[in-house]
Amino acid sequence: MKTIDQLLSEGVAGKRVFVRADLNVPLDGTTITDDGRIRAVRPTVAKLAEAGARVVVASHLGRPKGAPDPAFSLAPAARRLGELLGAEVAFATDTVGESAKAVVAGLADGQVAVIENLRFNAGETSKDDAERGAFADQLATLADVYVGDGFGAVHRKHASVYDLPARLPHAAGYLIATEVGVLKKLTDEVQRPYVVILGGAKVSDKLGVIDQLLGKADRILIGGGMAYTFLKAKGHEVGISLLQEDQIPTVTEYMERAEKNGVELVLPVDILASGEFPDLKTKAPADFITVDADKIPADKEGLDIGPKSRELFASKIADAETVFWNGPVGVFEHPDYAHGTKAVAEALLGSKGFTVVGGGDSAAAVRTLGFDENAFGHISTGGGASLEYLEGKTLPGLAALED
Repeated sequence: MKTIDQLLSEGVAGKRVFVRADLNVPLDGTTITDDGRIRAVRPTVAKLAEAGARVVVASHLGRPKGAPDPAFSLAPAARRLGELLGAEVAFATDTVGESAKAVVAGLADGQVAVIENLRFNAGETSKDDAERGAFADQLATLADVYVGDGFGAVHRKHASVYDLPARLPHAAGYLIATEVGVLKKLTDEVQRPYVVILGGAKVSDKLGVIDQLLGKADRILIGGGMAYTFLKAKGHEVGISLLQEDQIPTVTEYMERAEKNGVELVLPVDILASGEFPDLKTKAPADFITVDADKIPADKEGLDIGPKSRELFASKIADAETVFWNGPVGVFEHPDYAHGTKAVAEALLGSKGFTVVGGGDSAAAVRTLGFDENAFGHISTGGGASLEYLEGKTLPGLAALED
């Protein structure tokens, strides 16, 4: 895989360099609520611009239906990128149409442009190779060189991620190089004890990674909505908590394998529960209670791990040399149910080992709860991509960058 430094050593002055970034940031209207992914790609864009490249930045945002939708415009991301670069960033109002062609043609050496949301074109995400390839052909007319730096999208077989690199000389940007280096420390170069914390809503989203980790991790801590399927598999009442009953046989088999392999599988021992899901903008319902994990009332829903579980999880993280965390362990968006996720983050900060926050909601939680991002070993920009890498899957966007 060619690095961006190798590309720069060959010279990029005057060349149109297409940077596939991940600017898929959360928006409140047109206000960006977390600019982490934009900040993550800034070093690559800045370095190319400093070297005299004419930089064309492209990304997706959200899930538009293959047609323009103002709610998913990249205009706010383009403005924020310009602020971070300290330079004006041109914006094209389409992907491969007249605006994109004119904006790219108007770039001078060292200038940067952002084209509109790639998913406004159905060819970007099409499962039809010909349709996807046709869109990649159009994108290729905008550039001389391709740089892949959208780690959050490398697990997608999309036109700008998979097909376009085959049509242009290509290299990996700084962000992708960093992310892959970190993931190797979680797979090939692991320092032990190796502790993994998995949360989030659905256990089905994490089955593949649990399957792989049962042969690699020393401890796996389970929280969030997915924990209730494990608790149910142990025969416990989980009330109206999130539950995937169809996954109970698989979860049972995983628990048996963990014991056989000597992997410590840690579940919550107490739960914060309520009779109704909280309105995130108001106080928690008055009926919320703390109960043992095997005594959740039939009319209550688990929404966070309790104080005993927080202490337990922290103790299991304390001596770790490597920690990977993916998924909040409660409804962290509400202050009354953020204690568990906050405790996990604090435990990572207190660890002497290499700590990785695996993107997605975990990264959002770290920022929402006010932690210093630089205090963690690494905060990934791609939750789904990180998980699929750890599962041992081939990621299309990384395979496309191989020489």
